Amino acid sequence: MTKDMGQEDAKASRKPRADSLRNRERLLAAATEVFRAGGPEASLEAVARRAEVGIGTLYRHFPTRDALFEAVYRRDVDQLADLAEVLSTTEPPGEALRLWMHRAVDVVATKKGMLAALTVATEGRQELYAYTSGRMHDAARGLLERAVAAGAVRDDVTPEDLLHAFVGMSSTRPRPDWREAVTRVLDIFVDGLAPRHR
Repeated sequence: MTKDMGQEDAKASRKPRADSLRNRERLLAAATEVFRAGGPEASLEAVARRAEVGIGTLYRHFPTRDALFEAVYRRDVDQLADLAEVLSTTEPPGEALRLWMHRAVDVVATKKGMLAALTVATEGRQELYAYTSGRMHDAARGLLERAVAAGAVRDDVTPEDLLHAFVGMSSTRPRPDWREAVTRVLDIFVDGLAPRHR
């Protein structure tokens, strides 16, 4: 191995600098806000300004608009999965499940302007679909198993049931009170998961 090759390998394996990681997180947070307000066609320059970085920094992290959409999507899914773990240790089982689904509604509500663009950006991306669906399935399963064990949820409910119901409720046409309406239906659904009394 030559000296130059060794230096290249070292650079490739080097961890991102702390300031680079901070910039990336600021860009993702900024993109969430900018796209929520302006839709998927909002300018990337606006994202950079909100994150207080140069446009070159944005493109170093996210070379295309689709790459930025995908990263925002992954970040939301990761945060929901992490929240499930937190709620499992801080809330009663049935309430943890309810609060997690409420938070999922909040995430969809902030992404209504981005959903079409996210669909295009993720279309045909099997790896991305497998990753995000896997994380959501695992999060739902953990919360559900705990709720069933505590007697808060009937034992014939599956993680797929939860996710299918959530997707169906979230697919309703947007309106001014969309979040409130979906949350109400969600609460009715969660209440209906209680064990049957014979």
